[in-house]
Parts: sequence; structure tokens; C-alpha cells
Amino acid sequence: MATMMALRKTERKRGAELQEIPIPEIKSNEVLIKIEASSLCGTDVHIYEWDSWAQSRIKNVPYTVGHETTGTVVKAGSGVGRAKEGDIVSVETHIPCLHCKQCMTGQMHICHNLQILGVDRDGAFAEYLVVPDVVLWKNDTSISPEFLSIQEPLGNAVHATLIEPVHGKSVVILGDGPIGLFAVGVARAAGATKIFLTGMEPFRMDIGKKMGADILIDVTKENAVEIVKDATGGIGADVVIEMSGAPRAMTDGIAMLRRGGRYCFFGIYKDNLVPTPLNDIIFNGGTFYGINGRLMFDTWFTVSNLLSSKRLDVTPVVTHKMPLTDFAKAFEMMIETPKKVGKIVLFPDASMMNGR
Repeated sequence: MATMMALRKTERKRGAELQEIPIPEIKSNEVLIKIEASSLCGTDVHIYEWDSWAQSRIKNVPYTVGHETTGTVVKAGSGVGRAKEGDIVSVETHIPCLHCKQCMTGQMHICHNLQILGVDRDGAFAEYLVVPDVVLWKNDTSISPEFLSIQEPLGNAVHATLIEPVHGKSVVILGDGPIGLFAVGVARAAGATKIFLTGMEPFRMDIGKKMGADILIDVTKENAVEIVKDATGGIGADVVIEMSGAPRAMTDGIAMLRRGGRYCFFGIYKDNLVPTPLNDIIFNGGTFYGINGRLMFDTWFTVSNLLSSKRLDVTPVVTHKMPLTDFAKAFEMMIETPKKVGKIVLFPDASMMNGR
């Protein structure tokens, strides 16, 4: 039986293990992908550290982790119509059932019976991956593998930033994690005229400047609400995108939003029940969105077009490329503070680190 290397969560405790396991078989509606590159996500870090979220969310151990990925289709089932052998693809990690009300009304990304790659089923930190063809995205091969692998998280930033137009508007991004940094670049590419970035990590805030932030706010030293209000003539920002999952960021964001503005909740809160200034939300009269994933596949078209046209350069955010065998070092780099990394991309075949 043919085998492959895969990064597995083998026990319900901190860590993961690189193991040799059988290459999975495909069903008629599935493809087998030879992985070129997979990027690390905050979700992967939660699973690696085995924090309270992971303990409550992960049902089946052992399994293969990872979900942001790209590779080549090496085998396609008889019922596959979206791709063929030899295609370079990325993967939408929200795997829909295709039968619930959401799926049947154009909302597959929030399917009632949703499965998440690398969370509910075997993921992408491996040499090969099996997925149903419904989640395949056929790539523009002029884009390098490391950037093809980050289209999923970049799609989060695109969906959150562009769910309504931002051209000519002031935009605040709360949080200097990789998706927040992507959002800065998306807002800049889409014509936002004043972009604020709040954060706590000097290394990442410097990346934010490179991505196009006009005003950087260190929330450990500065009052973000006052700075935004002063810079907008006391009115507040047109758009606020909360990407940190910090309760203070949420309340600050609501306070700095102009009346009738637009607010996006994207960050995930450690404690689900967070005190919320509901009266401020009501009297603001604005539009408030909860952002979960990306539109399938409207957002993917936008992401691909931004990358292939070079209107959006995400090079500053992708700070490290490493072989999959260095996974432990990569995870520790993601965990340690102060942060010295943006996005880390792992390669099962180290020769691919220099391009296809």
C-alpha cells in the first residue's frame, strides 16, 4: 500500500506528530491532490496547543490537521466535473452538504451541516489530500504556490472588507494578525482613502504599514477611539472591521464607528458571552455583519483577480517558507511573543519552496 507523510494530531494534548500513513482512496465525487504548499492558521495553533476551544471542538483524534492549501490533482473520481488530472487547485475549506436550505439558497459557505477541512476531517498538512470536487478552485498558475495556499484566509479578508464598497471611505482594521494585515491591503486596493490599523505587535504593525495602512495605533500605549475620532473630524470611521477577538477591540470599534456606518465582526472571542454595548449599536443606526468564511465562489474570483492582476501584493505578510518537517519550529514561531512572523507556508516537498 502506498504511503505518505502527514502531520497528525495523535493525542488530546499539546503537540502533533509527523507520521507515515496510507495515501487515502477517493470516492466518485472526490479528487486526490498532491500538496504543493499549505499555510499555517491561528486555528491550527489552537489545535496544536490543545486549548479549551480545541478540546471542545475537535471530535475525532487521531487525524491530519491543516486546511489552507494548494496542489495538483493526481486522480479524479468518475463523478468529478470541476477539475481533471494535472489541474493546479486550491480548496475551499468549508465543505457543504449541498442539501440544506443554506446550500440551496446560495449560502453554501454557512451550510447547516458544514464540515471544516482539518477540523472535522483529515486536512492538508500532508503529501496528499482527498476532498470532494464541490470545494475545488482551479488556480491561475501564474501565481506562486505560497500565494495560492493563502487564498482561503485572504478570502476572509476580502469578504469582510468588501461585503460593502469601501472606495472613498475611512476604514479601521482592529487586529494585526495575518488576516487583519491582508484586510489592510484589500482596503487599499479597493480605494479606501484613510486606513487605520490597531495592534500590539511592532513587527506586524510594520507589515501593516507596508500593506498600506495610513495610521498605525498601538493599543498598549494609545487611545484608538480618540485617534480615529480626531482623524475623522469627530464623526468616526465609515467602516470598522474587528479581527482580533478582543472584547475591548469590539467595544472600541463600536465607539469609533460613525452613525450609519458599517461594522464587521470577524474575530472569534475566547468567551462566547461578551458584554456588548447593544444600546450603542441600536442608536448608531448602522449595518452590522457577522463574517464566517468566504462566499462560494464569488469571493474566490475576487481573490484570484486581485492576486493575478498584482493590484494586491501580499508579499509582506508571507514572511516565512519552511519544509513540512520543520512544523514544530513553525508552530513555536507562531506562538511565541513578541511576534516575529506574519504568515508561514509549509512545503511537503522542500524543492517547491523556490517555485513550481
